[in-house]
Amino acid sequence: MKQYLKLDEWKIIEDQFHPEFNEITESIFSLGNGRMGQRGSFEETYTGKSLQGNYVAGVYYPDKTRVGWWKNGYPEYFAKVLNAANWNGLEIKIGNEIVDLHQSTVHAFYRELNMKEGYILRTCQISLPSGKSLEIKSIRFNSIADDESGAISFTIKVLNFSDSIQVKAFIDGDIKNKDSNYDEKFWDQVQVGAEGNTSYVWSKTKKTGFEVLTGQQVQIELNGQSPSLNAITNTSEKYSSLTYSIPVNEGDSLTIFKYAVNLSSENHPTQELLTRSQAYLNRISKKGFAQMLIEQAAAWEAKWAINDIVIKGDVSAQQGIRFNIFQMNQTYTGADDRLNIGPKGFTGEKYGGSTYWDTEAYCIPFYLSTAPQQVAKNLLIYRWKQLDRAIENAGKLGFNQGAALYPMVTMNGEECHNEWEITFEEIHRNGAIAYAIKDYVEYTNDRKHLVEYGWEVLIGISRFWAQRVNWSENHQKYVMLGVTGPNEYENNVNNNWYTNYFAVWCLKYTLEVLAEIQANYPNEAKEKLAKTAFQTSEIAQFEHIIANMYFPRDENKGIYLQQDGFLDKVIAPVESIPAGQRPINQNWSWDRILRSCYIKQADVLQGMYFFENDFTKEEIARNYDFYEPITVHESSLSPCVHSILAAKLGKEDKSYEFYTRAARLDLDDYNNDTEDGCHITSMAGTWMSIVKGFGGMTVSNHQLNFEPFLPAQWEEYSFKINFRANQLAIKIHKSGIEIDNLSATPITLGVKGKSYTIEANSKQSI
Repeated sequence: MKQYLKLDEWKIIEDQFHPEFNEITESIFSLGNGRMGQRGSFEETYTGKSLQGNYVAGVYYPDKTRVGWWKNGYPEYFAKVLNAANWNGLEIKIGNEIVDLHQSTVHAFYRELNMKEGYILRTCQISLPSGKSLEIKSIRFNSIADDESGAISFTIKVLNFSDSIQVKAFIDGDIKNKDSNYDEKFWDQVQVGAEGNTSYVWSKTKKTGFEVLTGQQVQIELNGQSPSLNAITNTSEKYSSLTYSIPVNEGDSLTIFKYAVNLSSENHPTQELLTRSQAYLNRISKKGFAQMLIEQAAAWEAKWAINDIVIKGDVSAQQGIRFNIFQMNQTYTGADDRLNIGPKGFTGEKYGGSTYWDTEAYCIPFYLSTAPQQVAKNLLIYRWKQLDRAIENAGKLGFNQGAALYPMVTMNGEECHNEWEITFEEIHRNGAIAYAIKDYVEYTNDRKHLVEYGWEVLIGISRFWAQRVNWSENHQKYVMLGVTGPNEYENNVNNNWYTNYFAVWCLKYTLEVLAEIQANYPNEAKEKLAKTAFQTSEIAQFEHIIANMYFPRDENKGIYLQQDGFLDKVIAPVESIPAGQRPINQNWSWDRILRSCYIKQADVLQGMYFFENDFTKEEIARNYDFYEPITVHESSLSPCVHSILAAKLGKEDKSYEFYTRAARLDLDDYNNDTEDGCHITSMAGTWMSIVKGFGGMTVSNHQLNFEPFLPAQWEEYSFKINFRANQLAIKIHKSGIEIDNLSATPITLGVKGKSYTIEANSKQSI
C-alpha cells in the first residue's frame, strides 16, 4: 500500500510533492464529465514520470490482431481506448527558462481533488535553476454543465524577479497510446488553425474515421486587469498554439484562462465541427471561468444530493466511498445509450474496450438506486442494440439458430479482446447480461421491458447455453467443457460451477419470461416470438438441461467446487505466500498461478452473491469459509462480493475489512497498478458493499428490505436510494435505523423481517 495522500471527507490531498508516485496521482486526480475526460497531469511542462492522457467518449481504434491459424474465429482486432489531443497544454518561459517542476526546486506543494465541487486545485512555490522564484496556482475542471468542454485558471505570482513571461497555450494532437506497438500513432490530421485568441486541432482516427475537433480560447489577466495583447499564432502537423509575451515585475500576478472544447463527429455533423466549436468557445469564454466554476459546483451539488453516502466516525472510509462515487459520476451519466462504462473510464488506457460484464454485474445496481430509471435502462438497451453482433460472435464459434454470445470486451458490439481464454472461454458474461435484465425489471417494475427488449436478448443467450453444453455418458448429465470462470487464474477448465449454474438459471428465467409476456402482452409477444423464430420444442430442450445439469461438488466438505478437479490442487491459505511474492500476478509465472489453488476472485461465492436465496445460510457459510482463505483478491471486483457475503453471514469485521480494501483500492494502490488508471467498474461494488452489505438492502416480491448493521468503527452512516416512485433517505446509527420517505407516496418495506409503512414525506425511527 502507498498511503501518501491525506485523509479528508471531501478532498483527495497531496500536501507535498511525491514525484515517485506521480503517475498514481495522475490516475487518482482524473477528471471527466461523461463525454470527455483526462488524467490529472500538470498543465505546464513536466519532464519527470508522467502519463499524459485525454479521452473522448466513444472514440477508439481497432488495432489489428495477429494469431496462428489454429485460432479460427479469433477477433480481428483489439480495440484501444485512444489517447486524444492534449488540450490543457501550457509552456511557461521566464526569460529563456522553461518552468518545469522536475528541473526546479520545490519549496512548497499542494494539490487537491475537490470531489464536492468537481475540480483540481494545485499550488506550489518553486525556484528555477537561475534562482528565480514564483508561485503557481491552477484550477482545472471538465464541465458537467457544458459537457464537451473544460477550463483552466493558471496563475503565476512573481516573487523575486522582473522579466518577461512567455506563455504558450497549445493543443497537441501528435500523441500516442502508452501501449501502442512500435510507437504507432492512431490519428491523422484533418485541419489545424489559429487566429486571434483561438486555435484548434482537427483530427481523424485511422481506420474508424472518428473525427474530433479540439479547440481553445485564451484570456490573460495581469493584476486583475486585461492587458492589450496580441498572440503569436503557430500551426504545424497536428499542433496549434497561441504565444503571449508579458513583461512582469516582482509581486505581479499573471493569470491565464484557457477554455477548451472537444467536439466529436459522433455528436455533431462533420461539416459543422469548426463553426460549432467556435460558437461553443465564444459562449463559455463569455460566461467566464468564475461562472463556469459556480455552475460546476451546482451540478455536482445536484448529483451528491442523490447519491452521497455519509459516514460519521471514519474519515478514511468516508473519503474512500466518496472517491468511488465521484469517479462513477464522472465516467457515465446515462445521457447517451451508445456509451458504456469502461474499466478505466477516463483515467487510463489499460484493458482496451469500453464495455465489460462489469457493467451488468456491478454498475447497474448503483445506477438503479441513484439515478433516474432511464439511466440503467439505457445500459440494457445498449446490449439489445448489439444483439446482432452477439449472434455473429457466436456464429464464429459454430453456433447457430440465433444463439448469442455477447463479447467479453467491445466498443460497438463486436468482440475485440486479444486473449483467447478470456474471449471465448470466459462465457459467463452472458449470464451477467441476463441477470441485469431481471435486476432492472424487479427493481423498477418496468415489466414491459421484457417484451420490448428483454426477450430477444434472453432467448439468444439461452440458445447459446443450450448449444454450448453437451451430454456426458459418464455423468449422465449435461456438462460444459473448456471454460474460464470469473477467476481468471484457472483457464480452460471443465464444469466451472459458476458458469454451469448461470446457464441453468438463464434457461429457467427465459422460460419464466416467456410465460409472462405471453400472458400479459399476447400481441407483442406473438410478434417477438415470430421475430426470433422461437419453436415450442425449445421449451422441452431447456427443461431437460435444467433438470440434468452437472454441478461439481464435494460432499465431505459440503461445498461446491470451482470446477472438476479443484481439490487435486494443494490447498494452502494465502498467508502461506511470502509477502514479497504478492501480488502473485506480478511475481509468479502464469504456469505456477494456474497450478496453484489461489483465486483471483471466487467463482462459487460470486454465484452465491447473485443467487443468495437459492442457498441456505449454512451452505453459504461453508463455501465462504473454504474459499475466502485462498482468495488473493487480485481482481478489483473481488473484495466487494466478499464484503457483502460476510455481512450476510454476520462476519461484520471481515465485511468491514473487505469494504476498506474495495473503497481504497486505488487511493492506497493495493494492487500496485493504479498508475495505469483507476478501477472504475469495481467502484460501484464499493457502493454495494455499504448499501447491500452493511445496509442489507434487497428487493423481493416488489418490496424493499433492509437487514442493516453498524460497523464498530463508525458512529453512523446514511444513504439515499430511489425505488420506483419513492426516494428514501436511510440512516443507521447506534440507536437503530431512521427511514425518511422524501416522496409524495407512502411505501411499505421490510426491516429485519418486520413490515413498516412510511407515509409520504415523513420519517420513522425503527
